[in-house]
Amino acid sequence: MVDWSSSMTHTYEYYIVDPNTWADVKRVDTVKSCTINRDDGADTKGSATFDIVNSLGECYIRVYLITIQNGLTEKHPLGTFLVQTPSSSFDGKTRTVSMDAYTPLIELKESQPPIGYYIPKRTNILDISYQLIRENARAPVIKTGGSTISSDHFIADTSDTWLSFISDYISNHIYNSTDWVSGEQVTIEHACKYTLGLDELGRIIFLPKQDASALRPVWTYNDDNSSILYPDVSMTHDLYGIPNVVEVVYSKGSDSYYSKVVNDDPNSPTSIVARGREIPYRVTDPDLSGNPTQSQIDDYAERLLSELSTLEYTISYTHGYCPVRLGDCVRLNYERAGIKNVKAKVISQSIKCEPGCPVSEKAVFTTKLWR
Repeated sequence: MVDWSSSMTHTYEYYIVDPNTWADVKRVDTVKSCTINRDDGADTKGSATFDIVNSLGECYIRVYLITIQNGLTEKHPLGTFLVQTPSSSFDGKTRTVSMDAYTPLIELKESQPPIGYYIPKRTNILDISYQLIRENARAPVIKTGGSTISSDHFIADTSDTWLSFISDYISNHIYNSTDWVSGEQVTIEHACKYTLGLDELGRIIFLPKQDASALRPVWTYNDDNSSILYPDVSMTHDLYGIPNVVEVVYSKGSDSYYSKVVNDDPNSPTSIVARGREIPYRVTDPDLSGNPTQSQIDDYAERLLSELSTLEYTISYTHGYCPVRLGDCVRLNYERAGIKNVKAKVISQSIKCEPGCPVSEKAVFTTKLWR
C-alpha cells in the first residue's frame, strides 16, 4: 500500500485496450506527454490529451501511474480514453502527433434512441438503465441495486442522445415506495437521484447524488510537514442572486393563499439590514401535493428562503496525486490560508502525467446564511 504523503518515484505506462474484453492488449512506448481532465460538469465527465510520436488511429488507451516506494512497485490506473482527432507538428528533429481523447461515455453521446422511444411505468429505473448502457456502449457497467420502480412513462425527446436520456432518467424520474403510517400503508413518492460516473479503469458506474455535508471525507489535505498540497490556493464565492425576501402565491379552485418571509437578521450577510435593499424571489406554482393550508404555505415559504440562502464556495488548489475521485468528499485544513476543517466535494481534476504527478483540483462547499 502506497503512502501518498511520503516520497516515491513516479513513472507512467500506456496500453491499448481491447474494447470487447476491456483488457490491456499492447503497451504503447511512444507517448511523450498526457493530461487527464476529470470534470463533473461535463456530460462525458472528462477528457484527455496525448502527445505521441506516431498516430495510433482510433483506439482506447489506458493510463497507469507507476509508483516505486521502499522497493515496492505498484500500478495505479488513472483512466481509459478513446483517442481521436489527431493533429501533427514537426520541430526539425521529431514529429509529434497530438490527439484528443474522450471517456467511454462518448459512445452513449454518439447515438440516439429511436424516435418515439419510451420506458414504460412500473419499470426498475436502475435495472433498465444498466441494460441500456450495456446495449449502447462497449465499456463495462457496474450494476447497482435498489427498488426504484418508476411511477410514469419516460419518453425520449427527438434531440436526446442515449447519454442525455439515461442521465435525465436516473437523476430526476419519480418512483414510488410504500410505508406504514399510523397503521395504514401509504405510497411515498421519491425522485431518483443518481448520476453516471467512471472508475479509474474506465468502467461506467452509478453514483448517488449527495450533499458534501452528508458525506464522509475520503482524504484530508493538511499543510503540515507531510502535506502533499502545493502552496497556492484560491477561494471564490458569489452572493449575486441570493434573495432576502420570498413570496409564495397559491391559487387553485376556491383556495387562495399568500405568504411572505423576510430575512431581516442583522447577523446574516444577505439580509435586508446587511444589504440595504430587498432582493425578492416569488413563486406562483409551489410544489405541494393535495390541498395545502395557510400554515403549509407559510412553512413552504420559510423552507424555500432557507434553501435559497445558501452560499457556494469554490476552492482551487494543487496537490500530489492521491486516490480521490470526482464526487468524493475531502477535508481541507490549510490553516495558513485560513481554511480550517472544511468538508468539500471534488468537482474537477486536471492530472498531468509528469514528475510528481500534480493534480489541479476544484472542490465546492456551502454555508447557510440564514437559519
